[in-house]
Amino acid sequence: MPKTVFSVDLKKAPEDQAIKTHNRWHPDIPMVETFKPGDVFRVECYDWTGGQIGNNNSANDVRDVNLTRVHYLSGPFGVEGAEPGDLLVVDILDIGALPDSEWGFNGLFAKENGGGFLTEHYPNATKSIWDFKGIYTTSRHVPGVRYPGLIHPGLIGCLPDHKLLAEANRREAELVATDPERVPPLAALPFGDTALMGQMSGDAARRAAAEAWRTVPPREHGGNCDIKNLSRGSKVYFPVYVKGGGLSMGDIHFSQGDGEITFCGAIEMAGWIDISVDVIKGGMAKYGIINPIFKPSPIDPHFDDYLIFEGISVDEHTGEQYYLDAHVAYRRACLNAIEYLKKFGYSGEQAYSILGTAPVEGRIAGIVDIPNVCATLAIPTAIFDFDINPNASGPTKKVSGADVARTS
Repeated sequence: MPKTVFSVDLKKAPEDQAIKTHNRWHPDIPMVETFKPGDVFRVECYDWTGGQIGNNNSANDVRDVNLTRVHYLSGPFGVEGAEPGDLLVVDILDIGALPDSEWGFNGLFAKENGGGFLTEHYPNATKSIWDFKGIYTTSRHVPGVRYPGLIHPGLIGCLPDHKLLAEANRREAELVATDPERVPPLAALPFGDTALMGQMSGDAARRAAAEAWRTVPPREHGGNCDIKNLSRGSKVYFPVYVKGGGLSMGDIHFSQGDGEITFCGAIEMAGWIDISVDVIKGGMAKYGIINPIFKPSPIDPHFDDYLIFEGISVDEHTGEQYYLDAHVAYRRACLNAIEYLKKFGYSGEQAYSILGTAPVEGRIAGIVDIPNVCATLAIPTAIFDFDINPNASGPTKKVSGADVARTS
Protein backbone atom coordinates (compact mmCIF):
# COMPACT_ATOMS: atom_id res chain seq x y z
CA MET A 1 0.00 0.00 0.00
CA PRO A 2 1.38 3.47 -0.85
CA LYS A 3 2.44 5.79 1.93
CA THR A 4 -0.41 7.94 3.23
CA VAL A 5 0.79 11.55 2.98
CA PHE A 6 -2.42 13.27 4.04
CA SER A 7 -4.60 11.70 6.74
CA VAL A 8 -8.05 12.69 7.99
CA ASP A 9 -9.77 11.71 11.22
CA LEU A 10 -13.51 11.63 10.60
CA LYS A 11 -14.14 11.92 14.34
CA LYS A 12 -12.59 15.39 14.25
CA ALA A 13 -13.64 18.52 12.39
CA PRO A 14 -11.32 19.47 9.51
CA GLU A 15 -10.36 22.63 11.39
CA ASP A 16 -8.98 20.48 14.25
CA GLN A 17 -6.65 18.33 12.14
CA ALA A 18 -2.88 18.51 12.61
CA ILE A 19 -2.39 18.94 8.86
CA LYS A 20 -4.96 21.50 7.73
CA THR A 21 -7.19 21.12 4.71
CA HIS A 22 -7.93 24.14 2.53
CA ASN A 23 -11.23 25.29 1.06
CA ARG A 24 -9.92 28.04 -1.19
CA TRP A 25 -7.55 28.27 -4.16
CA HIS A 26 -4.65 30.73 -3.84
CA PRO A 27 -1.08 30.70 -5.21
CA ASP A 28 0.47 31.40 -1.81
CA ILE A 29 -0.92 28.32 -0.02
CA PRO A 30 2.23 26.35 0.92
CA MET A 31 2.83 22.79 -0.23
CA VAL A 32 2.16 20.07 2.35
CA GLU A 33 4.88 17.90 0.83
CA THR A 34 6.90 17.75 -2.38
CA PHE A 35 7.47 14.57 -4.40
CA LYS A 36 9.74 13.41 -7.17
CA PRO A 37 8.38 12.53 -10.61
CA GLY A 38 7.30 8.88 -10.51
CA ASP A 39 6.42 8.87 -6.81
CA VAL A 40 3.27 7.07 -5.69
CA PHE A 41 1.33 8.12 -2.60
CA ARG A 42 -2.09 7.95 -0.92
CA VAL A 43 -4.25 10.96 -0.05
CA GLU A 44 -7.20 10.76 2.35
CA CYS A 45 -10.10 13.18 1.92
CA TYR A 46 -13.14 14.37 3.82
CA ASP A 47 -16.46 14.44 2.04
CA TRP A 48 -16.93 17.80 0.38
CA THR A 49 -18.88 19.26 3.34
CA GLY A 50 -16.27 18.24 5.91
CA GLY A 51 -18.69 16.02 7.81
CA GLN A 52 -21.66 18.39 7.93
CA ILE A 53 -24.03 15.70 6.59
CA GLY A 54 -25.03 12.74 8.79
CA ASN A 55 -26.16 9.18 8.10
CA ASN A 56 -29.73 9.72 9.29
CA ASN A 57 -33.28 10.21 8.06
CA SER A 58 -33.49 14.00 8.26
CA ALA A 59 -32.55 16.56 5.60
CA ASN A 60 -32.15 19.36 8.13
CA ASP A 61 -28.37 19.11 7.74
CA VAL A 62 -28.65 19.55 3.96
CA ARG A 63 -30.92 22.52 4.49
CA ASP A 64 -28.52 24.11 6.99
CA VAL A 65 -25.11 23.23 5.51
CA ASN A 66 -22.66 26.13 5.39
CA LEU A 67 -21.65 26.36 1.74
CA THR A 68 -19.02 29.02 2.37
CA ARG A 69 -16.90 26.33 4.06
CA VAL A 70 -16.78 23.89 1.14
CA HIS A 71 -14.97 22.14 -0.48
CA TYR A 72 -12.50 20.59 1.99
CA LEU A 73 -9.38 19.73 -0.03
CA SER A 74 -6.34 17.63 0.78
CA GLY A 75 -3.05 19.18 -0.32
CA PRO A 76 -1.55 21.03 -2.03
CA PHE A 77 1.32 18.79 -3.10
CA GLY A 78 4.36 19.84 -5.07
CA VAL A 79 6.35 17.92 -7.67
CA GLU A 80 10.06 18.56 -8.12
CA GLY A 81 10.88 20.25 -11.40
CA ALA A 82 7.31 21.39 -12.14
CA GLU A 83 7.31 25.01 -13.32
CA PRO A 84 4.75 27.35 -14.91
CA GLY A 85 4.04 26.24 -18.46
CA ASP A 86 4.62 22.56 -17.73
CA LEU A 87 1.98 19.85 -17.55
CA LEU A 88 1.55 17.93 -14.30
CA VAL A 89 0.69 14.33 -15.16
CA VAL A 90 -1.48 12.64 -12.53
CA ASP A 91 -2.29 8.93 -12.69
CA ILE A 92 -5.30 7.94 -10.58
CA LEU A 93 -4.30 4.44 -9.54
CA ASP A 94 -7.03 3.49 -7.08
CA ILE A 95 -9.83 5.03 -5.00
CA GLY A 96 -11.84 3.72 -2.07
CA ALA A 97 -13.91 4.43 1.02
CA LEU A 98 -12.32 5.05 4.39
CA PRO A 99 -12.76 2.27 6.97
CA ASP A 100 -15.97 2.61 9.02
CA SER A 101 -17.32 5.07 6.45
CA GLU A 102 -18.76 2.84 3.76
CA TRP A 103 -21.71 5.06 2.99
CA GLY A 104 -22.45 8.25 1.12
CA PHE A 105 -25.17 10.81 0.64
CA ASN A 106 -27.00 12.69 -2.08
CA GLY A 107 -28.95 15.86 -1.46
CA LEU A 108 -31.14 18.41 -3.13
CA PHE A 109 -30.22 21.81 -1.72
CA ALA A 110 -32.84 24.34 -0.76
CA LYS A 111 -33.14 27.07 -3.36
CA GLU A 112 -32.08 29.75 -0.89
CA ASN A 113 -28.95 27.78 -0.01
CA GLY A 114 -27.39 26.90 -3.35
CA GLY A 115 -30.29 25.30 -5.16
CA GLY A 116 -29.46 23.03 -8.06
CA PHE A 117 -30.07 22.33 -11.73
CA LEU A 118 -33.82 21.87 -11.23
CA THR A 119 -34.25 24.17 -8.23
CA GLU A 120 -37.34 25.87 -9.68
CA HIS A 121 -39.06 22.48 -9.69
CA TYR A 122 -37.55 21.10 -6.46
CA PRO A 123 -36.81 24.08 -4.18
CA ASN A 124 -36.78 22.23 -0.83
CA ALA A 125 -33.92 20.33 0.79
CA THR A 126 -34.04 16.53 0.70
CA LYS A 127 -31.47 13.76 1.22
CA SER A 128 -30.86 10.12 0.41
CA ILE A 129 -28.29 7.85 2.09
CA TRP A 130 -26.47 5.21 0.06
CA ASP A 131 -24.75 2.12 1.48
CA PHE A 132 -21.77 0.47 -0.20
CA LYS A 133 -21.39 -3.29 -0.55
CA GLY A 134 -18.23 -3.90 -2.52
CA ILE A 135 -18.63 -2.19 -5.88
CA TYR A 136 -22.41 -1.79 -5.52
CA THR A 137 -24.63 0.74 -3.80
CA THR A 138 -28.26 0.78 -2.66
CA SER A 139 -30.35 3.27 -0.72
CA ARG A 140 -33.03 2.90 1.94
CA HIS A 141 -34.45 6.17 0.64
CA VAL A 142 -34.60 5.23 -3.06
CA PRO A 143 -35.75 1.61 -3.39
CA GLY A 144 -35.67 -0.53 -6.50
CA VAL A 145 -32.25 0.47 -7.80
CA ARG A 146 -28.75 -0.97 -7.45
CA TYR A 147 -25.67 -0.01 -9.40
CA PRO A 148 -21.90 -0.33 -9.43
CA GLY A 149 -19.85 2.70 -8.53
CA LEU A 150 -17.45 4.58 -10.77
CA ILE A 151 -15.55 6.23 -7.90
CA HIS A 152 -13.81 9.48 -8.75
CA PRO A 153 -12.63 12.77 -7.27
CA GLY A 154 -15.17 15.41 -8.17
CA LEU A 155 -12.55 18.05 -7.50
CA ILE A 156 -8.87 17.91 -8.42
CA GLY A 157 -6.56 20.59 -9.77
CA CYS A 158 -3.45 22.73 -9.34
CA LEU A 159 -2.97 26.13 -7.74
CA PRO A 160 -3.52 29.19 -9.96
CA ASP A 161 -0.98 31.97 -10.27
CA HIS A 162 -1.72 35.57 -9.27
CA LYS A 163 -2.55 36.62 -12.85
CA LEU A 164 -5.16 33.88 -13.35
CA LEU A 165 -6.52 34.47 -9.84
CA ALA A 166 -7.15 38.14 -10.58
CA GLU A 167 -8.61 37.50 -14.03
CA ALA A 168 -11.18 34.98 -12.79
CA ASN A 169 -12.12 37.24 -9.89
CA ARG A 170 -12.67 40.10 -12.35
CA ARG A 171 -14.87 38.21 -14.78
CA GLU A 172 -16.94 36.51 -12.04
CA ALA A 173 -17.51 39.82 -10.22
CA GLU A 174 -18.70 41.38 -13.48
CA LEU A 175 -21.16 38.52 -13.95
CA VAL A 176 -22.57 38.85 -10.43
CA ALA A 177 -22.95 42.60 -10.93
CA THR A 178 -25.47 41.97 -13.73
CA ASP A 179 -27.94 40.55 -11.17
CA PRO A 180 -26.48 40.97 -7.67
CA GLU A 181 -29.64 39.95 -5.78
CA ARG A 182 -30.21 36.70 -7.66
CA VAL A 183 -31.00 33.56 -5.61
CA PRO A 184 -29.02 31.37 -6.05
CA PRO A 185 -26.24 33.85 -6.94
CA LEU A 186 -24.61 33.91 -10.36
CA ALA A 187 -21.18 33.06 -8.90
CA ALA A 188 -19.45 32.38 -5.59
CA LEU A 189 -17.18 35.38 -5.02
CA PRO A 190 -14.28 35.49 -2.51
CA PHE A 191 -15.35 35.31 1.14
CA GLY A 192 -12.62 35.40 3.72
CA ASP A 193 -14.59 34.79 6.91
CA THR A 194 -14.76 30.99 6.58
CA ALA A 195 -11.65 30.44 4.48
CA LEU A 196 -9.29 27.62 5.40
CA MET A 197 -5.88 28.36 3.92
CA GLY A 198 -4.04 25.13 4.61
CA GLN A 199 -0.77 25.73 6.40
CA MET A 200 -1.02 29.52 6.11
CA SER A 201 -1.75 31.51 9.27
CA GLY A 202 -1.97 35.02 10.67
CA ASP A 203 -2.11 38.17 8.57
CA ALA A 204 -0.78 36.42 5.47
CA ALA A 205 -3.67 33.94 5.56
CA ARG A 206 -6.24 36.69 6.11
CA ARG A 207 -4.93 38.76 3.20
CA ALA A 208 -4.88 35.77 0.88
CA ALA A 209 -8.36 34.64 1.98
CA ALA A 210 -9.84 37.98 0.96
CA GLU A 211 -8.99 37.32 -2.70
CA ALA A 212 -8.80 33.52 -2.81
CA TRP A 213 -11.09 31.62 -5.17
CA ARG A 214 -14.03 29.73 -3.79
CA THR A 215 -13.90 26.10 -4.92
CA VAL A 216 -17.42 25.93 -6.37
CA PRO A 217 -16.72 26.12 -10.15
CA PRO A 218 -14.16 24.54 -12.46
CA ARG A 219 -11.67 26.95 -13.97
CA GLU A 220 -8.60 26.78 -16.23
CA HIS A 221 -6.59 24.98 -13.54
CA GLY A 222 -9.10 22.13 -13.20
CA GLY A 223 -10.98 22.20 -9.92
CA ASN A 224 -14.58 21.17 -9.43
CA CYS A 225 -15.20 19.54 -12.82
CA ASP A 226 -17.25 16.55 -11.54
CA ILE A 227 -16.21 14.24 -14.38
CA LYS A 228 -17.38 10.74 -13.54
CA ASN A 229 -14.85 9.08 -15.87
CA LEU A 230 -11.85 10.30 -13.82
CA SER A 231 -11.73 6.99 -12.01
CA ARG A 232 -9.26 4.15 -11.50
CA GLY A 233 -6.74 4.14 -14.31
CA SER A 234 -7.38 7.69 -15.50
CA LYS A 235 -4.48 9.92 -16.48
CA VAL A 236 -4.93 13.69 -16.18
CA TYR A 237 -2.70 16.44 -17.61
CA PHE A 238 -2.98 19.64 -15.56
CA PRO A 239 -1.59 23.03 -16.63
CA VAL A 240 1.04 24.22 -14.14
CA TYR A 241 0.77 27.83 -13.00
CA VAL A 242 3.00 27.92 -9.89
CA LYS A 243 6.33 26.31 -9.07
CA GLY A 244 5.71 22.74 -7.93
CA GLY A 245 2.19 22.63 -9.37
CA GLY A 246 0.28 22.61 -6.09
CA LEU A 247 -1.99 19.59 -6.65
CA SER A 248 -5.03 19.27 -4.38
CA MET A 249 -8.05 16.98 -4.42
CA GLY A 250 -11.27 16.02 -2.64
CA ASP A 251 -15.05 15.80 -3.15
CA ILE A 252 -14.93 12.04 -3.77
CA HIS A 253 -18.00 10.50 -5.43
CA PHE A 254 -18.97 6.83 -5.31
CA SER A 255 -21.23 7.20 -8.35
CA GLN A 256 -22.59 10.07 -10.41
CA GLY A 257 -24.68 10.82 -13.46
CA ASP A 258 -23.39 13.17 -16.16
CA GLY A 259 -23.90 16.77 -15.10
CA GLU A 260 -24.11 16.05 -11.34
CA ILE A 261 -27.49 17.71 -11.63
CA THR A 262 -28.45 17.46 -7.95
CA PHE A 263 -25.61 19.88 -6.95
CA CYS A 264 -25.11 18.15 -3.57
CA GLY A 265 -24.75 15.67 -6.27
CA ALA A 266 -23.51 12.23 -6.98
CA ILE A 267 -23.07 9.95 -3.96
CA GLU A 268 -20.75 12.06 -1.81
CA MET A 269 -18.28 10.24 0.42
CA ALA A 270 -15.08 10.43 2.43
CA GLY A 271 -12.30 8.30 0.99
CA TRP A 272 -8.75 7.85 -0.22
CA ILE A 273 -6.99 8.23 -3.57
CA ASP A 274 -3.74 6.59 -4.69
CA ILE A 275 -1.91 8.63 -7.31
CA SER A 276 1.43 8.91 -9.08
CA VAL A 277 2.85 12.11 -10.55
CA ASP A 278 5.09 13.15 -13.42
CA VAL A 279 5.96 16.29 -15.39
CA ILE A 280 5.98 17.18 -19.10
CA LYS A 281 8.31 20.14 -19.48
CA GLY A 282 6.81 22.98 -21.51
CA GLY A 283 3.73 20.88 -22.10
CA MET A 284 1.22 23.73 -22.19
CA ALA A 285 2.84 25.32 -25.24
CA LYS A 286 3.81 22.01 -26.87
CA TYR A 287 0.21 20.82 -26.95
CA GLY A 288 -1.70 24.12 -26.91
CA ILE A 289 -3.33 23.27 -23.59
CA ILE A 290 -5.31 25.84 -21.59
CA ASN A 291 -7.61 23.55 -19.61
CA PRO A 292 -6.80 20.03 -18.35
CA ILE A 293 -7.14 17.03 -20.63
CA PHE A 294 -7.47 13.41 -19.52
CA LYS A 295 -7.58 9.78 -20.49
CA PRO A 296 -10.73 8.15 -19.06
CA SER A 297 -10.82 5.16 -16.77
CA PRO A 298 -10.60 1.78 -18.53
CA ILE A 299 -13.02 0.47 -15.87
CA ASP A 300 -16.65 1.31 -16.62
CA PRO A 301 -19.92 -0.19 -15.39
CA HIS A 302 -21.04 -2.47 -18.19
CA PHE A 303 -24.53 -1.70 -19.50
CA ASP A 304 -25.84 -2.65 -22.92
CA ASP A 305 -29.41 -1.37 -22.76
CA TYR A 306 -30.51 2.24 -22.17
CA LEU A 307 -33.72 4.20 -22.28
CA ILE A 308 -32.87 7.61 -23.74
CA PHE A 309 -34.85 10.80 -23.15
CA GLU A 310 -34.64 13.81 -25.44
CA GLY A 311 -34.97 17.48 -24.56
CA ILE A 312 -35.04 20.64 -26.66
CA SER A 313 -34.35 24.29 -25.86
CA VAL A 314 -37.93 25.36 -25.13
CA ASP A 315 -38.81 26.62 -21.64
CA GLU A 316 -41.04 24.18 -19.75
CA HIS A 317 -42.93 26.95 -17.92
CA THR A 318 -43.55 29.62 -20.54
CA GLY A 319 -43.04 27.84 -23.84
CA GLU A 320 -40.38 30.45 -24.70
CA GLN A 321 -38.13 29.45 -27.57
CA TYR A 322 -34.40 29.67 -26.77
CA TYR A 323 -31.69 29.78 -29.42
CA LEU A 324 -29.43 26.72 -29.27
CA ASP A 325 -29.45 26.70 -25.45
CA ALA A 326 -27.94 23.42 -24.24
CA HIS A 327 -28.71 24.20 -20.58
CA VAL A 328 -32.44 24.41 -21.28
CA ALA A 329 -32.38 21.34 -23.52
CA TYR A 330 -30.60 19.16 -20.95
CA ARG A 331 -32.95 20.40 -18.25
CA ARG A 332 -35.90 19.33 -20.38
CA ALA A 333 -34.37 15.89 -20.97
CA CYS A 334 -33.92 15.45 -17.21
CA LEU A 335 -37.45 16.62 -16.45
CA ASN A 336 -38.85 14.25 -19.07
CA ALA A 337 -36.99 11.35 -17.44
CA ILE A 338 -38.23 12.32 -13.97
CA GLU A 339 -41.86 12.45 -15.11
CA TYR A 340 -41.45 9.04 -16.70
CA LEU A 341 -39.98 7.46 -13.55
CA LYS A 342 -42.77 8.92 -11.42
CA LYS A 343 -45.16 6.66 -13.32
CA PHE A 344 -43.54 3.68 -11.54
CA GLY A 345 -44.20 5.13 -8.08
CA TYR A 346 -41.11 7.25 -7.43
CA SER A 347 -41.54 10.69 -5.99
CA GLY A 348 -40.05 13.48 -8.09
CA GLU A 349 -37.21 13.84 -5.59
CA GLN A 350 -36.42 10.13 -5.71
CA ALA A 351 -36.31 10.18 -9.50
CA TYR A 352 -34.15 13.32 -9.42
CA SER A 353 -31.77 11.56 -7.01
CA ILE A 354 -31.48 8.60 -9.37
CA LEU A 355 -30.43 10.89 -12.22
CA GLY A 356 -27.82 12.51 -10.00
CA THR A 357 -26.34 9.31 -8.59
CA ALA A 358 -26.70 6.59 -11.25
CA PRO A 359 -24.21 6.32 -14.13
CA VAL A 360 -26.56 8.02 -16.61
CA GLU A 361 -25.06 9.36 -19.83
CA GLY A 362 -25.70 12.95 -20.89
CA ARG A 363 -25.07 14.06 -24.46
CA ILE A 364 -25.48 17.02 -26.76
CA ALA A 365 -26.99 15.22 -29.71
CA GLY A 366 -27.32 18.26 -31.96
CA ILE A 367 -26.31 21.90 -31.49
CA VAL A 368 -26.48 23.21 -35.07
CA ASP A 369 -30.14 22.84 -36.03
CA ILE A 370 -31.58 26.27 -35.28
CA PRO A 371 -33.29 27.10 -33.02
CA ASN A 372 -33.27 23.90 -30.93
CA VAL A 373 -30.44 22.04 -29.29
CA CYS A 374 -31.27 18.37 -28.82
CA ALA A 375 -29.84 17.03 -25.56
CA THR A 376 -30.24 13.43 -24.42
CA LEU A 377 -30.16 11.59 -21.11
CA ALA A 378 -29.58 7.82 -21.24
CA ILE A 379 -30.63 5.73 -18.25
CA PRO A 380 -29.25 2.16 -18.03
CA THR A 381 -32.32 -0.04 -17.61
CA ALA A 382 -30.44 -2.74 -15.66
CA ILE A 383 -30.05 -0.54 -12.57
CA PHE A 384 -33.74 -1.14 -11.75
CA ASP A 385 -35.24 -4.22 -10.11
CA PHE A 386 -38.09 -4.05 -12.65
CA ASP A 387 -38.62 -3.36 -16.34
CA ILE A 388 -38.93 0.36 -17.12
CA ASN A 389 -39.32 -0.03 -20.90
CA PRO A 390 -42.61 1.15 -22.47
CA ASN A 391 -45.16 -1.51 -23.34
CA ALA A 392 -48.75 -1.70 -24.52
CA SER A 393 -50.24 -2.27 -21.06
CA GLY A 394 -48.63 0.84 -19.61
CA PRO A 395 -46.56 1.43 -16.46
CA THR A 396 -47.46 -0.08 -13.11
CA LYS A 397 -46.51 1.20 -9.68
CA LYS A 398 -43.47 -0.75 -8.52
CA VAL A 399 -42.14 1.45 -5.72
CA SER A 400 -43.89 2.57 -2.54
CA GLY A 401 -43.34 2.90 1.19
CA ALA A 402 -40.00 4.75 1.10
CA ASP A 403 -38.97 8.25 0.20
CA VAL A 404 -36.06 10.64 0.49
CA ALA A 405 -35.30 12.20 3.86
CA ARG A 406 -36.99 15.58 4.24
CA THR A 407 -36.67 18.57 6.56
CA SER A 408 -38.67 18.94 9.74
